[in-house]
Amino acid sequence: MLLNSRAKAVGFTLIEMVTVILILGVVIIGVSGFVIFGTRIFVESSAVDQVLSQSRFGIERMTRDIRRAVPNSIRVLTATDGSYQCIELLPILASTSYLDAPFVPETARNSLTAIKSIRPISAGQSVLIYPLTDPEVYNPQGTTAKRFIVQSVSETGDQLTITLTQSVRFTEASPLMRLYVADSPLSYCFVTSASSVELRLYQNYGYQATQPTPTTMGVGVLMAQNVTNSLTINPAIILTPATLVTNAIVHLKPLFTVNGETFQYQHQVQVMNVP
Repeated sequence: MLLNSRAKAVGFTLIEMVTVILILGVVIIGVSGFVIFGTRIFVESSAVDQVLSQSRFGIERMTRDIRRAVPNSIRVLTATDGSYQCIELLPILASTSYLDAPFVPETARNSLTAIKSIRPISAGQSVLIYPLTDPEVYNPQGTTAKRFIVQSVSETGDQLTITLTQSVRFTEASPLMRLYVADSPLSYCFVTSASSVELRLYQNYGYQATQPTPTTMGVGVLMAQNVTNSLTINPAIILTPATLVTNAIVHLKPLFTVNGETFQYQHQVQVMNVP
């Protein structure tokens, strides 16, 4: 009988159970703190990586388009209230050397000949010879200008015959007989949205004599967010125009902020092509 009573008395007291619960609670709180801290670091790092990736993609895309821009086609517009800043350019689709073209004071005609280009030239594209200013790129063509529209193209061996939509005369000949072919202008704009600035790409809005604003070019494609430049004080784009001895240079200086961390690009892009 004594052995049975001792066996029934084995177990945990209330104090022991409360003590174990308290110890487990402290351990769980400690472990959860590490888990929460690690999760927070992961989330913040992911947000920073996302902004870095977006910013890098946007800057690299801008760099690529600026480097292949038609000479003297780049122009920059900043709103007086700092609501936007845009850079517009005309990307080159093909380039070659012309063999014969109508120039002032020759008789106007609707065709020219050129060496066959690596990339194809199509109807509706523009041909440009010796553009020296942005008005010569964007203004309406008339019959005497430096940009005209292609109607058709035919090949004979390594030679192209480019037929234009009208009889024309180019204003000036290129010293190196360069001919550029382009499609439609495009713009990169830093646009104020809510509490930050977004980088957007606008395309297919056509040639306009006056540089267009974001509201006149459509919605645009979002390229990057979290830009915090004050566009009138700390512009994201600065253009150093071309001179007789140097090419144009575009300075890209967007400032990005995420999770209290700030980083700014200091990127210079040279326009590689010359008239």
